[in-house]
Amino acid sequence: MDLWNSTLGSGFILMGILNSSGSSEVLCATIAIVYTLTLTSNGLLLLVITKDVRLHVPMYLLLNQLSLMDLLFASVFTPKTLVDYLREENTISFGGCAFQMFMVLTLGGAEDLLLAFMAYDRYVAICHPLNYMVFMRPRVCWFMVATSWTLASLNALVHTSYTMHFPFCMSRQIDHLLCEIPPLLKLACADTSRYEFMVYVMGVTFLLPPLATILASYTFVLIAVHRMSSGEGKQKALVTCSSHLTVVGMYYGAAMFMYILPSSYHRPQQDNILSAFYMIITPTLNPLIYSLRNKEVMGALHRVFGRCHSSQIR
Repeated sequence: MDLWNSTLGSGFILMGILNSSGSSEVLCATIAIVYTLTLTSNGLLLLVITKDVRLHVPMYLLLNQLSLMDLLFASVFTPKTLVDYLREENTISFGGCAFQMFMVLTLGGAEDLLLAFMAYDRYVAICHPLNYMVFMRPRVCWFMVATSWTLASLNALVHTSYTMHFPFCMSRQIDHLLCEIPPLLKLACADTSRYEFMVYVMGVTFLLPPLATILASYTFVLIAVHRMSSGEGKQKALVTCSSHLTVVGMYYGAAMFMYILPSSYHRPQQDNILSAFYMIITPTLNPLIYSLRNKEVMGALHRVFGRCHSSQIR
């Protein structure tokens, strides 16, 4: 077959969930509402953590970064998907596809590592409370944040460059809602079996060690909570940890299915639903899970808006 992407002017056709759905208008409106809620909830959490000095502690510094990642994650493809549907276009340029893939891999990898660091933060806070500000001093927190972004972006750069170097056949149609590695490799005119194994190794490396760290951290946390004599302390620790574990379960479950499960088990419709879940639904639920069950965040929210209301009256 003739190759078509010899120049950067070539593009792809994204066959997303809106194009394959029988009730596309309802689905489009739902996605728009959920995306608005994502922007609002994560934006509010970013504002509250930034403005309220009582939340300038390691736990909320990491949570602040999680909200930023979620906000960017949902914005990678949702606005384009909605605009393309309204304009009745679903094409993406070669460069736009590469950029979208790079951002998805960067934000996904960074969030993956950050969730592990957040689990370590909870482990130190509950199991070693007297040394908490030693182990989690500001320099250590910023090192965790920088490590998450740096390792994820380097990994994304390598995989994006390698994926986009393949020659693609005349079929430009990607059976997916955005440019990700597995569906894009199906269009390649070269043998991608070795690279698919590299992608599998990447998935295992980025997902399983952090997940193992999270499970180990919360095993020690649960043991420490079980030994607590204070009922109130137990409840607070369990609420905080259960919120984190809920987020971990949603994110890691979808990501492991996408990048670790063999390609023979992937179906376009399943992949679309799964990607929509961890790129639209999860970023919306994360701030709600962390804020609605957290008295400190809700208190900070009331204080910030109380000050805003007072300044308007004056």
